[in-house]
This record gives sequence, C-alpha cells and structure tokens, in this order.
Amino acid sequence: IATPVIKASAPAALIKGSIASASLVAGVINAKYVNSMPLYRQEKEFARQGVYLPRQNMANWLIRCADDYFKPLYERMRQELLTNDVLYADETTTQVLKEPGRKPTSNSYMWLYRTGRSDRPVVLFEYQQTRAAEHPKAFLSGYKGYLHVDGYAAYHALPKEIVIVGCFAHARRKFDEALKVMSEKDRVGSKAERGLQYCNTLFAIEREIQNLSDEKRMEIRKERSQLLLEEFHTWLTLVEPQMLPKSKLGKAIHYTLDQWKYLTGYLLDPRLSISNNLAEQSIRPFTIGRKNSLFSDTPKGAFASAVIYSLVESAKANGLKPYVYFQYLLSRMPDMNFKNDPDKLESLLPWSADLPEDCWLPADSAKNSQEN
Repeated sequence: IATPVIKASAPAALIKGSIASASLVAGVINAKYVNSMPLYRQEKEFARQGVYLPRQNMANWLIRCADDYFKPLYERMRQELLTNDVLYADETTTQVLKEPGRKPTSNSYMWLYRTGRSDRPVVLFEYQQTRAAEHPKAFLSGYKGYLHVDGYAAYHALPKEIVIVGCFAHARRKFDEALKVMSEKDRVGSKAERGLQYCNTLFAIEREIQNLSDEKRMEIRKERSQLLLEEFHTWLTLVEPQMLPKSKLGKAIHYTLDQWKYLTGYLLDPRLSISNNLAEQSIRPFTIGRKNSLFSDTPKGAFASAVIYSLVESAKANGLKPYVYFQYLLSRMPDMNFKNDPDKLESLLPWSADLPEDCWLPADSAKNSQEN
C-alpha cells in the first residue's frame, strides 16, 4: 500500500506573482523611510550586488503593500489618535509629478497629526494636493480636544470643539531674527533683545517644571508664567506703535499680539506645551527624505509614502525596530483575514503587547530613539 503524501499548505504570497518577500520589502521600506535612501539609490546598490531590481518594481511593491496591508492599520491608528485630548499638527510641502490637471512643479502638502504624552503614541501623515482648511477639518472630524499648531490661519477655522494652542517657539524665532539683523553694538538693551528675553524666560520656566506633576506644573504656571505673560503683553502693546510695521521687529511684535490668545493657550491645561516643537520634530524625517527623493511620481505613490511614514514614525515613537516590525507585519498579514475580522489588527498595532520580543528596542535605546 502506497504511503499517502500530505502536502503542507504554502503561506499566502505577499504579492501574487511577485518575487517580493516580507524581508525584502521590509528592507526597502527601512532604507527609504528610516534611512532616507531613495529607490534609485537602492536600485544601484542592488546592481552592485549583482541583483537586477528596478526602482519601478520597488515602488509598485510599496504602493501595493500600503493599499493591501498598511492602510487598515493606518485607519485604526487614526481612530486611536482621535481618542486623545491633546494633539499636535503641522504641514509641509511635497511635490507629486503626475497629479491630474496640475503642473509637475505644483506644491502639494504632507500634513502631520500626532498625539502628545501617551502610552500609545500615534504619528500620522496625510497627503493632500492643497493647504486648504478643509483637510484638517475632515481629518479631525468628530475630534474634541486641544490642538497644538503654528500660526497658520487654516487651523483657526476648525470647529469650536477643537481648542487651538499656539506655538511660542515661532514668536521667539521672530524676535531672534529681528535681533540678528541688528549690528552687535545695537543689540544690548534693544527692544528686540527684550522681546527675546521674555520668550526665553517663559521657556526656561517650562524646562524647570517639565518633570513635575500636573498639579504642580499648573500651580507654577499660574504663579510665574501668567504674571510674566501679562507683563509681556503690556510691553508689546506699548511698543507696537513705535515700530515700522514691515521691519523685522515690527513683524515679530505684530505676530505675537495677533496670535496672543493662541500663544497663551498652554495655560489652560498642564498637559499642554508652550510650543509645537513635537510636531516639527515628527515631520522632520519626512523633510529629510524629501530632500533626498525630491518628489513622488504619482498620487498613489504619495499616498503610500504618507501611510508608510505613519507606521515608521509611530513604530519609532513606541520603541520598535522598524525593519523587524515591518518584516513581522508583512509575514503575518497575508494569512490573516483582517478584512472580514478587523479586530485581528489589534495585535499588530505598534503598541501591542502581542508583538514579538525582537520587535522591541531595549528600554534605554527606545528612550533615546523617542527623544531623537
């Protein structure tokens, strides 16, 4: 009697009909989105190793994986983002060559939204063709809470349930610029120097209290920061009529007074920050990658980049090793029926305790990674 041969079922292909594997695609993602190595450079590096792998193939893999696997995770992370009371937002330009009805040189935008202090940090990017106020309004639909932003007016048009908190770092920067255009002998005792000193003192207070309890932080802000802000505002209103409106100092003073109700918003809650620096730090990896890659070819590519950057930066914020995390996702998700059972995604989110141990950085390395 012939012994029956039992054939084990093969794992589902990552991309049907493709040589793409979980480790290969994770490596491409890690090189491009973590180490800012454009696909054309990766193509050359593969060629030096004797491997023919066109950049178009790699681009197609990224677009396909973003659409098939990463987008559902992105949407789940967006739900998590909107449950937080404190968020940060920013936006920067990007270039997409083949947008319908637009010139290749047109500016498009990559918007960023992220959580503040959280044990489940979320960092999300969104590609849009314009900088219109409708985009953050749609992305934050249903959100109620605080939103840290810079002085861009589009954010001020958001629903009243979203309380805008301004960025004192932007005001400080303008006084610093006003001081730098002056000759050294004129700087000491100047109005520009005094405006900068007010800002510096406010930031110094925040550094002193950053590790205190919420209650103590609020107490010190009321005792020291609020009084200093009142003095600063009085000084600004007295000095503004003396300034040429188009001078550097005139612009700094006008900006600060114009944004005052938003700049002082951080006094409302001890969890709030004096600046939007956290958002600016989070968007920096994209701007570095943009400098190296220059542009996206198509809207699909720009969308894929937004989704992948979101997973990369959220992974880093949660203390994960991006390459190992993506390899794990891409090895597991083809065999998971997450489209019919979305709850399966919970175990794959970047803060999930179900992720394998080797996905996580050691505690000290994770802390340094999040701070940088």
